[in-house]
Amino acid sequence: MNETIRMRISNAENAYRTGLVAVIDIGSSKIVCLIGRAEAGSLKVMGTALRESQGLRSATVTSIESAEESIRDAVAAAENHADVRIQNVLISVNCGQPTSVTARAGMALEGALVSDAHLRTLLNEGRARCRLEGREVIQAAPTSYVVDEARGVRNPSGMFCERLGVSMHAVAVKPSPLQNLKLAVERCHLTVVGSLFGAYASGLSTLTPDEKQLGATVIDMGGGVTSVAVFMEGELVHVDVVPIGGQHVTADLARMLAAPVSAAERIKVLYGAALGEIESGADVISVPQMGETGHEFSARVPRSMLTRIIQPRLEEVFGEVLARLRNSGFDVAAGRRAVLTGGACQLAGARELAGRVLNKQVRLGRPQTFPGLPAASAGPDYATALGLLMAGATMPPEVLNPDLAAEPEGGKPKSFIGSLAERLFG
Repeated sequence: MNETIRMRISNAENAYRTGLVAVIDIGSSKIVCLIGRAEAGSLKVMGTALRESQGLRSATVTSIESAEESIRDAVAAAENHADVRIQNVLISVNCGQPTSVTARAGMALEGALVSDAHLRTLLNEGRARCRLEGREVIQAAPTSYVVDEARGVRNPSGMFCERLGVSMHAVAVKPSPLQNLKLAVERCHLTVVGSLFGAYASGLSTLTPDEKQLGATVIDMGGGVTSVAVFMEGELVHVDVVPIGGQHVTADLARMLAAPVSAAERIKVLYGAALGEIESGADVISVPQMGETGHEFSARVPRSMLTRIIQPRLEEVFGEVLARLRNSGFDVAAGRRAVLTGGACQLAGARELAGRVLNKQVRLGRPQTFPGLPAASAGPDYATALGLLMAGATMPPEVLNPDLAAEPEGGKPKSFIGSLAERLFG
């Protein structure tokens, strides 16, 4: 196991008990379900499953019945692989136009020693201030503390101070799409105990500690949307979503080549490229035509035509990402490092094109691996699901679900196992 992950899990070892962690990455083109077991400071993958997504468009549920069926199939396959049954799950969220919400909170201590009770009170106040009208918060966490005049404190516990402050960052979405997404999961007789923004989860599994600390932008290229998460000083500081993804590229090919959507997807994967200089192999390809059967009715088109269709759409995606980063002020502030994840980023030339448009150093983000994870499940398209699995095993409950903010019991704050883990781990 990667040493960084081992240290993170080891550090959290006293904060959770061993047990199952189940997660579902619900995308516009695919559903991924992972089941893992945390034990003795390690995390092992027990079951994996990927199924085609139905009933979702641009990460939003358009058919409860179809979405439920897709989720049910993925969960059943993962359960059979792991030979266990799950009840509680963490899910990824990209619907509802996710947006960043920031807030600050402070309290006077008059020279007292910062205790866990002080931090709990301060964080609860900070979360209460992370409000946006017409939105529901899906995750909230501190980004930094201020101890008197000292800024950028990571953990003030055990320090003396006159005044303690905290800066918070939360992700908020429109409630109706979120509730429909949860309903599709709950109709499978599952309980959603937490949710994370998809690109943030991808960042957890793909970014190095230096990238998180010095600044990096995660661009998660899904089927229906492209999600953006900016990390600085080890924390998530900004999120956004561009409503264009890999399915739009497929639709462009199908429309321009008069091909069935399934054939356009296959052609995109096998022969597509985002840049002309990436092209290689056959100069002419055979394209089945809509409504026609038989090879004799297929059209033969130059491979360069695929690039002329694909490149403008991807330039639009990266151009919109750049515009939104500039509007938020994080284009320069987050540094020149960008990491591409998601299934659509695997298109030949996508990395090079992103670098040109964004003027950043770009790499493909392959997630950290765990024991029991099949080699076929270690690509960028599994980054979000693996990030969810890591979060479910290590993160405090109030980050995964603000509604589960820890409450004191017997004068002591609940640990990770005190609320979320009691429901998450079986």
